[in-house]
Amino acid sequence: MDRKTYTAELAGLRELRAEITAAEKAVAAARKELDKLTAQRSRRVAGLAGYEGAQAPAVAKASGLSVGDVVRIAPLLDPTPAAVRAAKPDDQAPAAAPAPAPAAAPAAEPTVAVAPPLTRPAAVPEQPTPAPAPAPAIALTAPVPETGPRELPTLPEGPAGARFEAVTTGLSSKRPNFTQQARSTVFLDAAAGVLAVRDQTVRLDLGTRTPGEILDAVLATAPGTERVYITAGAPWHDGAERYSTLKDAVAAWLNTPSDRWTTATGSGRDKLAGHFVHQRQPVGRYAPAAAPDSGTTEIRSMGEWFDPDGADVVTCRQAFTLLWQALRRHWDDAVLMGSPSQTGRDLWSRTIPTTGKWAGGYPVLSEELRGLLHATGGQGRTELILPPRVPEQLPALVEYDRTFAYAKHLWKSPVGTPRRITAAAFAAMTEQEQTKALMSCSHWNIKVTVPAGWNHVGLLPAPVTGDRAWIYPCEPGATFTTWAGGAEVHLALSNHIAPWRVEILGGLLFEDGKPLDEWGKRLKSAWADLTNLSRIHADERQRQAAYLASRAVRSVLLFGLGGFAQRPRLVSGTTPTGEALPPGAEILGQDGQVVTWQRQAGFSRDPYAHPEWAAYVWSGARAALLDMKYRQGKEVIGHAGALHAKPGTVVYFGTDGIALTERQPWPYRGEVGDYLLKGHLTGPVEHPTSQEQYLKLRGLGRAELAEKGADQ
Repeated sequence: MDRKTYTAELAGLRELRAEITAAEKAVAAARKELDKLTAQRSRRVAGLAGYEGAQAPAVAKASGLSVGDVVRIAPLLDPTPAAVRAAKPDDQAPAAAPAPAPAAAPAAEPTVAVAPPLTRPAAVPEQPTPAPAPAPAIALTAPVPETGPRELPTLPEGPAGARFEAVTTGLSSKRPNFTQQARSTVFLDAAAGVLAVRDQTVRLDLGTRTPGEILDAVLATAPGTERVYITAGAPWHDGAERYSTLKDAVAAWLNTPSDRWTTATGSGRDKLAGHFVHQRQPVGRYAPAAAPDSGTTEIRSMGEWFDPDGADVVTCRQAFTLLWQALRRHWDDAVLMGSPSQTGRDLWSRTIPTTGKWAGGYPVLSEELRGLLHATGGQGRTELILPPRVPEQLPALVEYDRTFAYAKHLWKSPVGTPRRITAAAFAAMTEQEQTKALMSCSHWNIKVTVPAGWNHVGLLPAPVTGDRAWIYPCEPGATFTTWAGGAEVHLALSNHIAPWRVEILGGLLFEDGKPLDEWGKRLKSAWADLTNLSRIHADERQRQAAYLASRAVRSVLLFGLGGFAQRPRLVSGTTPTGEALPPGAEILGQDGQVVTWQRQAGFSRDPYAHPEWAAYVWSGARAALLDMKYRQGKEVIGHAGALHAKPGTVVYFGTDGIALTERQPWPYRGEVGDYLLKGHLTGPVEHPTSQEQYLKLRGLGRAELAEKGADQ
């Protein structure tokens, strides 16, 4: 470096110093304004408690707070039943801990009320985990939830109940008779202003990164573009510090006024209208203001498909190419649509059989039955287990993740019209018939009692109000009523530690079918091809692109399966300020020109609505977090899962993985469903008190394992 360059760099550094000082002042002013707005919000929340019909969940949504935060500000809005509150010695204190259970209570045979007991299998001798030494007595007291129990619907008697054993007339999932059209797609690094289009990259001037400026810059370079994926930069978070919630910031960015662009209204097949407001993966749909019917261009997040994890825009585009190529080997007409969910559903529809019993399509259940499954079929298990059930100081934090987990549970699914099973009908079955019913595709309304002496994690979900929706009671003697899939009920009755008492109150028994089997096999094959490519390719960029593409296949399956659940539609939109909002609209945010809102629109007449499939797979996956069998052919050669770890060592459940305080001898064969060691954080580690803290520790554990290796 010569003197002239040195002097120029010093001058530039002084300018940067001035800019940093100005930015620091702006941040301080913004923080002061944020504190002012936060205090104003608290006053408004407290004021709403004066309205007799005010409800904490509604106030929480409108304010961007959790239900617990709303209740702390306005205790009058506490939705906990009065009887539950009266039972607490103090609203902030946990319930009193029960006396420690005996360390070795004899295991009773599993019992089903008004029915013969189901047989509990003997302990499996080839189980790889050695029998743990007796653990010290642990007070298994879970903190009192912020809100009380939630009552689940049941199957009505008489004519009303017939609708719960019916399908929707004239509605079924049929194989499409058209070829999906591909969209012209480009990839944009909004941080660096680099656009990847076809086989070249172009540097763009994005201005202030508003939607209109991004669209102008992209279409000037790549005319005819219909979809823009943002791989880095997240422009929808620009200026987020000015808003009380991230969702408000995203909504404001999506609706940034533009003379050249307007919100798309949609038309024709698969042409969605309006924006989708999401904190991190929003979708903006725009049309030219001068010709709104001439076409739609979407701005979307690459994070819908996979976490780019620092990959450059060219690598992200290459990952998309590899994904398409891998899918085309299994579907001649495969097309990558806007989201993994749309792509997964479209690919599945092209596996609907053309011969056999279901050649005419799979019938869609009645709206009443879909509503029941929506209310009673929870998704993946997410649970942070707190002291005293685990130590305050963790000796280590070890993370295991099930590889491509849901793909293992697609080989069998419920089909057709279910048969209702009453408590009396179940009691009249033989022991063999009961076991077969539970092992079949089924969904059960049950009353559960945790056995005396139980000192491990909870096995069955219990409904509660509030953000968590489901908890997993494990206190000895705890009793609750819930719904669960047959796999979970059977595990509770036949686990190797101690059987739980389960009273069958009623249930739905489906025909066993394979509607997802072919779809799952093809996706597993595409995933395996990409995973192998990510390990053996000589070029580092190609290896990374193949890995990202394999993650995208996972998203296609995961979100495609979630799409079958077909929750009641949540419609969002915008209305000019001052005009009437649609009935039932909930305001998400507003500026001087438009109000952004959302509202529930009930169940649509969707031919691809199959919540019975999603509920069955989710139930099987939750059961496998507790007990998964390793098989060689039909022979069981080992077990893995939370129930095969020592009591008091399980810290966290996270959909398809668990975290513990010590390593487990679970073999990893690279097959779907296997438990892979994903992270190891050496202790002592302060126990995380929230999911956010856990996720930070999980990241540290993954980094440590990557640095030291699996043999540390």
